[in-house]
Amino acid sequence: MTLIREAYFRLFEGTTDFPYEEELEYSGKFRGYNANARLSGRRLEFKLSKKWKDVSRDIQVGLVQQLLLKLLRRQGKKVPKTTLYIELYHYFLRGVHRTIVKTKSDPILEHQFGFLNEKYFAGAIELPNLKWGQFSTRTLGHYEYGTDTLTISKALHPACDCPEELLQYVIYHEMLHKKHKFKGSHSRTYAHTSAFRADERKFPDAERLEKEMNVFAQRQKRRRGLLSFF
Repeated sequence: MTLIREAYFRLFEGTTDFPYEEELEYSGKFRGYNANARLSGRRLEFKLSKKWKDVSRDIQVGLVQQLLLKLLRRQGKKVPKTTLYIELYHYFLRGVHRTIVKTKSDPILEHQFGFLNEKYFAGAIELPNLKWGQFSTRTLGHYEYGTDTLTISKALHPACDCPEELLQYVIYHEMLHKKHKFKGSHSRTYAHTSAFRADERKFPDAERLEKEMNVFAQRQKRRRGLLSFF
């Protein structure tokens, strides 16, 4: 039985009909353990990173089920809330950063990460890949679980006259994503949990910095004359 069919039948126990045409591809175009799925009419297409080939089949079933739930929910179909396989997939993804080889760093980001790690996390946050992204005033920072990569917009680079405390605040926010991972429920994942928000408020003057960040981002947008995205 194919991976997609197994995931479907284990998702809908007792079902014997598989109403789709299916296609599964392991692609080298993805970073880390990323994947996507598309449903067009009756055609189901799944593309998984080649890294998934060496992962337990049960965990791959959970990944496919997670993607299936998102697709089917968009069509308004009644679907299960979760499965054991999806929970296994979430458990795997929360720990996948330990298997990622760190190949990217930057002296400015590494210095700020180290400072924040010691001050707010007692040095407990493992160093991720660190890099500058595109010049974006919309997405100022991003942490990607599948590649253990923390990316910061070039709009926050010191060369762009960004105040150090604003850069630190964004890095701190992304470090919280690495610390708290995510919570999976009802075929969705949640990153900004109540525990996450509680830690976010521990950063000094967080409310003031949020306002200053918006003003700074708008000023950078006008100076740049364009809006770029990650």
